[in-house]
Amino acid sequence: MAKAFFRLQKFLRRTQFLLLFLTAAYLMAGSLLLLQRTRLVIQQGSRGTSANQALPVLDGVAAVGIVDPRTLQSPRPGPRLLVGTEMMQELAPDQWHSPRWLVSRNSGLRQLRRRWFHRFISDQEPVQTVGFKAMKHTAEHKGTYVGCFSDDSRERTLKGAVFYDLRKMTVSHCQEACAERAYAYAGLAYGAECYCGNKLPASTSKPEECNSECKGEKGSVCGGVNRLSVYRVEELRAGARRRRNVIYRGCFRAPENLTDTFPASLIQPNLTVEMCSEFCSKKEFPLAVIRGRECHCGYPTGRFSLRDGADGLLCSGTHDASGAARGRYCLVYQTPVQDTRCTDRKFLATKSKAFVALSSFPGAGNTWARHLIEHATGYYTGSYYFDGALYNKGFKGEKDHWRSRRTICVKTHESGKTEIEMFDSAILLIRNPYKSLMAEFNRKYAGHLGYATDRNWKSKEWPDFVTSYAAWWASHVLDWLKYGKRLLVVHYEDLKRSLIPKLKEMVEFLNMTVTEDRLLCVENNRDGNFKRSGAKQKDFEPFTQEMKDLINRYILTVDEALRERNFTGLPREYVPR
Repeated sequence: MAKAFFRLQKFLRRTQFLLLFLTAAYLMAGSLLLLQRTRLVIQQGSRGTSANQALPVLDGVAAVGIVDPRTLQSPRPGPRLLVGTEMMQELAPDQWHSPRWLVSRNSGLRQLRRRWFHRFISDQEPVQTVGFKAMKHTAEHKGTYVGCFSDDSRERTLKGAVFYDLRKMTVSHCQEACAERAYAYAGLAYGAECYCGNKLPASTSKPEECNSECKGEKGSVCGGVNRLSVYRVEELRAGARRRRNVIYRGCFRAPENLTDTFPASLIQPNLTVEMCSEFCSKKEFPLAVIRGRECHCGYPTGRFSLRDGADGLLCSGTHDASGAARGRYCLVYQTPVQDTRCTDRKFLATKSKAFVALSSFPGAGNTWARHLIEHATGYYTGSYYFDGALYNKGFKGEKDHWRSRRTICVKTHESGKTEIEMFDSAILLIRNPYKSLMAEFNRKYAGHLGYATDRNWKSKEWPDFVTSYAAWWASHVLDWLKYGKRLLVVHYEDLKRSLIPKLKEMVEFLNMTVTEDRLLCVENNRDGNFKRSGAKQKDFEPFTQEMKDLINRYILTVDEALRERNFTGLPREYVPR
């Protein structure tokens, strides 16, 4: 009996020790989790400086004053001007869920999501040759499989339009995209890239070298590393729409010898724009040049740069040899064929010594500036965030970690002392706040290329958006002027007006050299794929007088701050409407 009691007592002691150990472990785990969350909140608070920081006041506008936008909604009388950042360290309870607090809160969560997604994407490598036997060219594809061809970023096999889709690329999707643009061939590479064209090289590669599985279609082959799976595209079914985009570039003085300037030519009675564009597209040239009955195809060059357009009236007689122009001017059209002289891009071979930011307020043209920089330099740009839609458009630096230093510069909308001082230098891109606010609101509700609806603009979210984001626009510039170590200030409007001079200035700031051909290619592809589509409202004025008063005061503040730092002030079109 005593022996049994002793065993029971021993068992209970062990059980007590085990329970005590588990309880202690549980409490420690809970404490660590609590500390981690507290640390995240602290980081979020510091990262929100751009939206929470008060703005300095100009003497010239002191009578009106620049107030924190949140005080405009507060029932308390007599708002005070805020000078310095100490007053903003703590948020009142009624502001914990304001749009600004959400901006700072989301920035911390965005980093966690980005790290997880970066690990997820890095695991998705092309399938190996071992799995090649399991893949097939399914019967549902609408074209005939031609074969596997080599491909080089410097000399593309198919030189027409280019599409990317990291998650949903299929053979059918690529074929339809090329067929809608009237191309003869569709080629897929790396499981996610689609190329269109009208010519194929004479020799093929080994079939097993095309071994990448399509991202959106298991069991189907979508090329490989520097390899294209090519299909001959069939005619679209009845009723399908061809999108043979031909863009009018303008009227230009014709070079002295058109035949020497352009490598392909056609003389055709009753020549039309469609005839010339079709001819040049089949020859795979991005420009179609018309003078009378003559059609010429080629690229922009030093002899024909497209920089100095002429009055359109001077081209009114170009289709008639006896017309007023008398052959001295020509009409220029952009064909759907892409100028491939500047499309090759890569990561830096060695880590960059200078850590450069491409900083802007959201909606200020950062993506467009990245497009220009990448095509001018031939190197990818990075991003503080991960945007799958931009990666699908060809910004492969989106997937790379923003601190890898394998990209030529890093996109950021962040501000605040800590976030700014980790960069060695920065290109600060500034856009008219009226335009920036509308662009960001459009992006919020309709993506990078769409327009917000009437309902969105008339909702109560628009006034709240303006109140919060207008202050952010100003504080973003002020923070970078205050904490930035080495800055190049670029105004979006100046970049649009004087693309090549401003782009050269940006490239030199990045310590890069660029050839004239690449610059001409960039100029020819200046818009990229970033023009918004859909119904744009004409003569639309979403800003009330109260909104304008608020924004105009911020404009004057930023203009004064720029001049104090010996930068050029804001363009005249910014200042008060």
